[in-house]
Amino acid sequence: MDTGTRADTALRAAEAGAELAAESFRGELVVETKSQKTDVVTQADRDAQTRVTEALREAFPGEPIVGEEDETPNTVPDDGPGWIIDPIDGTTNFVRGIQVWTTSVAATVDGEPVAGATVCPSLGDTFVLDSGTAFRNGERISVSDRTDPEAFVVVPTLWWEFDRREEYAATCRGIVECFGDMRRFGSAQTELALCASGAVDAVVTNVRGHPWDTVTGVGLIEAAGGTVTDVHGEPWRHDSRGLVASNGAAHDVVLDAVSQAETVAR
Repeated sequence: MDTGTRADTALRAAEAGAELAAESFRGELVVETKSQKTDVVTQADRDAQTRVTEALREAFPGEPIVGEEDETPNTVPDDGPGWIIDPIDGTTNFVRGIQVWTTSVAATVDGEPVAGATVCPSLGDTFVLDSGTAFRNGERISVSDRTDPEAFVVVPTLWWEFDRREEYAATCRGIVECFGDMRRFGSAQTELALCASGAVDAVVTNVRGHPWDTVTGVGLIEAAGGTVTDVHGEPWRHDSRGLVASNGAAHDVVLDAVSQAETVAR
């Protein structure tokens, strides 16, 4: 399979969706809520997904497409090729005028990422997974080479619903106790791309994420030399419980931090 062609298609589709979404950024938006008050959606999300879907169907007609919005299927095919779209990852940031949001497209084969693109139009960065290599703005990237956990910057990613906030607090406590600093950006794909580029050293959650929030970023980190597992240290899949990503230098310490949340969950 020509992963280079799929990477080019993912990039073109993500750029098209991001360009359309950017036209509405910091404009007048009608904001709706989905599962909870902070789970929001706008017409820009729907329009960007439509634009991305059109680009993918033109290039690869008939292949399954998984997306966040509307009636798009939400299960990644375990056999054969597929595509995953997040038209605006970080919609809460988007509607508040915060620049940390992305349009992300992943190409999968047998459920695994083989190519993808995360476009951050307001930040001026584009991340691409192509043929086992990760790039930012055309330059090859790699995870950080830090080995001392006390120098790590770690991100608690995704979000915990109100009945799971003790798990979030435990995750933050584990980070505070084990690592040098903590960040949260409100866009999982941005956070994972930052780990792939070495800007942060680990990204963690014990929440089961949606594939549109995670798959492209996981592919970038692995291509950049990092390690991604579930909360038990097993190889990560799009349907895994939790996500623990790091530069690999102290992955066991990162896992220990997340285990505090799992103790609360049990």
